[in-house]
Amino acid sequence: MPTPSTPAQPAQLKRALGLSALIIYGIILIQPTAPMPLFGAAAVTGKGHVVTAILIGMVAMLFTAISYGKMANAYPNAGSAYAYVSREIHPALGYFVGWSIIFDYIMNPIVCVIWIAGAAMAFLPQIPNHTESLCIDATFIVLFAVLFTVMNLRGIEASARTNSYITVGLCVVIVLFLSAAVRYLFQHPPQGAGELTRPFYDPQTFSFHDVSSGAALAVLTYIGFDGVSTLSEEAHNPRRNILLATVLVCVITGVLASIQVYFAQLIWPGTNFPDEDNAFSYVAGRAGGQWLFLTVNAALLVASIGSGAGAHLGAGRLLYSMGRDNAIPRKFFGAINPRTRIPSNNIILIGVIMLIVALTLKAIQEFAHVDAYGFGCVLLNFGALFAFMGVNISCFLHYFWRVERKTFWNCFSPLAGFAVCAYLWSSLGKWAIIVGACWLATGIIYGAWRTSFFQKPIQFAGVSDDSKAVVE
Repeated sequence: MPTPSTPAQPAQLKRALGLSALIIYGIILIQPTAPMPLFGAAAVTGKGHVVTAILIGMVAMLFTAISYGKMANAYPNAGSAYAYVSREIHPALGYFVGWSIIFDYIMNPIVCVIWIAGAAMAFLPQIPNHTESLCIDATFIVLFAVLFTVMNLRGIEASARTNSYITVGLCVVIVLFLSAAVRYLFQHPPQGAGELTRPFYDPQTFSFHDVSSGAALAVLTYIGFDGVSTLSEEAHNPRRNILLATVLVCVITGVLASIQVYFAQLIWPGTNFPDEDNAFSYVAGRAGGQWLFLTVNAALLVASIGSGAGAHLGAGRLLYSMGRDNAIPRKFFGAINPRTRIPSNNIILIGVIMLIVALTLKAIQEFAHVDAYGFGCVLLNFGALFAFMGVNISCFLHYFWRVERKTFWNCFSPLAGFAVCAYLWSSLGKWAIIVGACWLATGIIYGAWRTSFFQKPIQFAGVSDDSKAVVE
């Protein structure tokens, strides 16, 4: 007797990532060399207290990292901040947070591809023809935008392997720098114990205001740790591993960053760099010579490729989660490629947007003399910090406000994270606030149209989970 056929199950994201793969992904997204690009600016702003600023930033971001990890325990969903706020506070507010974090995840690969194109130009001979130089720069933007897209269309295991290779390569460069730094310091030893502690505290230049300003800048070292939570549906035991990976990524990044900038400050005690934006490369050049100067430049280029591709991957998962809930058109954004089991439509769309926006910002830079990379970084922080505030409030409500057994830590940790993020968000420049507000306004208008002024509920999709771990 024939048995009725069961309907085919829709393709889902593939659970293939263990704790180590999640940690590597998070470190690549942040970059193991994260303090190198901002070393000069942080040293000038903090009057030389870069190590102290990095450590303060680590403590500040750990509060938010804990909130992300605990909310991933409650909702092991690829939607990250969007999923947490939608389910814990209100779907409309979650929609705004999701729209905001899209801004962050899309701007990240855009600013990376702009910086990489400029860094790649530095390896070419000087081109006297300005028009030809612009054409080569645009060619690099197209090349790397296509590279990011192809890397993320291969499947999550391939992306994890690529992240592993990049991590190993960057760690080798860090070891080379530290080895050269130790050798240099043996040849030019610091004068007295005071010189060894000066990177932490210099009594001649220390002021709470300056160190706080440096810490606000140093927090940028950690932006991106939240990307780990977008892989909740591709992780084994997500209720345990997402929390551990998110916190460990912050701690590992803070320790690595502190060691790097500590040696850098011992090698170059002052703040009179030939080029503030490329200060760390000059420090490397003083420690190891021209070969290390070029090696660090190349490492920063590779790190930006990993970071940009990682943000591209996370953006695809966020759009998939919103599409699956039909917050944005499900047919396109909620589709999974049955062969690779990734949201291919989203990856390709983000690649196209990345290419168009990067070329547009470079054109604006050319004609309006605006720093395209710097402005893009500030815009990136608008979406990230807005989402961080939403996640911290969600964690406060879920683990303190709505439970019978209330603990001090479940109250203090998310509120401290919210306060830090609110302070940093309010400190963004005027144009970042204006452009970010315009993006949010667009999202509000679209969301109001799609949900009949937010009267139609978002259709939250269920998520299969291979874990029963619980975090208190």
